[in-house]
Amino acid sequence: MKRLAANTMSVELGQPGAHAGALMNSMEELVARVRSGDEEAFRLIFERYSRPLLGFIFDMVGDRHTAEDLAQETFVRAFRGLSSLRDETKLSTWLFQIAKNVARESLRSRRRDSANVEIDDEEVFFEPHDHRPTPAGQLLDKELNGVIGKALMRLDEDKRLVFTLKVLQQRSYEEIAEITGFSVGKLKTDLHRARAEMRRRIGPYLGGEQ
Repeated sequence: MKRLAANTMSVELGQPGAHAGALMNSMEELVARVRSGDEEAFRLIFERYSRPLLGFIFDMVGDRHTAEDLAQETFVRAFRGLSSLRDETKLSTWLFQIAKNVARESLRSRRRDSANVEIDDEEVFFEPHDHRPTPAGQLLDKELNGVIGKALMRLDEDKRLVFTLKVLQQRSYEEIAEITGFSVGKLKTDLHRARAEMRRRIGPYLGGEQ
């Protein structure tokens, strides 16, 4: 399995690659091929999902190198546990569930190591990982880069998870509910509060009210 490069987080998604045609055919077929030992099929799945998963994990943990390691771990677990996937059409949701668990384990381990984790101004950056316009993407420039990243990391874990999946990954509430195990009602409440906190923290840098 090839190593995820740090700069993949800044590359736009949705660009057709050499295997785009094959990927568009049948994800269910690819899963079946992986189960039969076809490593090429798993590489195609890796190419399709590596960037969004890396971006999601990065937004959760706020560190490039950690995100790369955790994305790698996500695919290792997916490869080993593919037999447990009951509905091949839910591959994307299943992969994000694994990524969520991996990211949360890392965050909890970090909290155990240090009760007060400091956010380094030089380390936390928000980076776009979707070519489609998003509120964060429209705000992004060099000055706001660190501001947005630090604001995101200051959300509590549940709010950051929901904000990342809904606003940055543009997932539906139904998908997010499957990934997180939260009710749609909780998702909407957490998202509303997360947006309010983000506006409060970022607003002053945009000339708005706190």
